[in-house]
Amino acid sequence: MSTRMAKFAIDNNILLVLFGIYGLRQLQQKQQAGFRSISYLGLIGVGVCSAGYHMTLKYHTQMSDELPMHLLTTPLLYRILTFKASPERTRLVGIVLSALFTIVMVVHMVMDEFLLHAASFGLAVYMIATRTSKIISQQVPNPYLRKKLRNISFFGIFCFGLGYFVWLIDDWACGFLIKTRHAVGLPLAFLTELHGWWHVLTAIGGYVAVVLVDLVTMGEVHEDPTEQLAWPIPPAARFIESLTGSAKQK
Repeated sequence: MSTRMAKFAIDNNILLVLFGIYGLRQLQQKQQAGFRSISYLGLIGVGVCSAGYHMTLKYHTQMSDELPMHLLTTPLLYRILTFKASPERTRLVGIVLSALFTIVMVVHMVMDEFLLHAASFGLAVYMIATRTSKIISQQVPNPYLRKKLRNISFFGIFCFGLGYFVWLIDDWACGFLIKTRHAVGLPLAFLTELHGWWHVLTAIGGYVAVVLVDLVTMGEVHEDPTEQLAWPIPPAARFIESLTGSAKQK
């Protein structure tokens, strides 16, 4: 990884920290703020640990970069899979997720194995997206608010999906991308800094996931939350609404 690319990734990790801080500030004076802050602290942790890796580019800090990816998704999975669940199911889900998390990370760190790490992260994101969409349908009877939340959800899924895609390309085509950057030079080279764009897109997608899971599982969707969310979610949600609205009018 080039120094320029590392700096680009470090700068983009600030987004995760800012999203986390913004979310924590919004939790002030809300019920169970301490418990709900875990996911936002996870966003901050991902940003800090990832920045640490890109400042050193060492193997042990690479693990601190990749470990928080699962530390972010696992608590979100736990919240949505145990939503309105019995105590027995809640304990079982906690045990299973803890075991899977341990297995994935031990295999990844000991064997330096990428496929299991990438596949498990992608599966976790998919489960969070699908389960959250299902809970929105069940917990938000108001069709207006439900549509608003789905617009936000669509944007988050798009960012996560695109980010995951460019992350895989960056890992598998790293050499080609480096040669391309050297060939085209600045400023076009930044378009091929896929690892940096992965950080941007997953920061947005991660923030959206944390917000939506928190809102729907706490039953706080009484009004449109769009304008209370961090940028760029409000304009993106309005843009999606304009597209879906125009499609319905046809």
